[in-house]
Amino acid sequence: MNKFVIYTNPYKDIDDVVTNKVKDYLCKKGASVCESDQTDAMTLVLGGDGTMLQAIRELPSDGPYIGVNLGNLGFLTEIERDNIETSLDRLIEDDFVLEKRMLLEGKVNINTKCDADVDAINTADTDQNADKKAIWAFNDVVLTRCGSLKILSFEIYVNGRFLHEYLADGIILSTPTGSTGYNLSAGGPLASPASELIMLTPICPHSLNQRSIILSGDDVVEIKIPLSKDNHEQEMEVSFDGSNRQIVHTGDSIVVGRSNRYITIARLGKDSFLDVLNRKMSEK
Repeated sequence: MNKFVIYTNPYKDIDDVVTNKVKDYLCKKGASVCESDQTDAMTLVLGGDGTMLQAIRELPSDGPYIGVNLGNLGFLTEIERDNIETSLDRLIEDDFVLEKRMLLEGKVNINTKCDADVDAINTADTDQNADKKAIWAFNDVVLTRCGSLKILSFEIYVNGRFLHEYLADGIILSTPTGSTGYNLSAGGPLASPASELIMLTPICPHSLNQRSIILSGDDVVEIKIPLSKDNHEQEMEVSFDGSNRQIVHTGDSIVVGRSNRYITIARLGKDSFLDVLNRKMSEK
């Protein structure tokens, strides 16, 4: 690989100290640092997991992404601060492997019946700039309260069939990559990022028998917003990777399924997901 795009979190790299170091080293090795519209370059993301999500949202790259961890836990980042030059050498020499990661794609339906969307979700336009109704997420789709601390009610349908009504503070629909994010904090299961699954996890469920559910990557999940248990209208916020926030109310629904688009992640290490998980969980 000899073409790179650098995407930096300015709050994690004050005065571009690491960014300039990376640029200078790449140029010294004969590689080129391109503008962000170069779709065939490898994108070096300097920051943490949140920076990686932001880069994937904002850059139009079809090339692979790889993260340099300037944050804390860094499940999505591959390169640590103390081995940047060695890692850059390996990237230049094509000494890396590529992994395809699934995306979720969702549509917010405002006061409309969305039976047709259950069949259409996998063929929807995934270009967020072209179709504002179809939004994708690399990590998760989260539906949670806005305003007062009230218990929320959610009706969950899978492939058009009623599954369960959750009473909780919110609902998380996560990809395997996103299983180490908010889903993990909410007590949800972890999954190998190379798998194709959808994890449904309630946030602070108000029942002892309400747990996460692992669904197939081919399933389509519809979350309908009914009246609250005391027959009042509910107001919630839905977000995609913590962005693209929309307010929804009783009568609205969100339909989420696997996107036709995939994200390619470059990996340098030979450690399995379980090795990485063990190391991260052992860190203090």
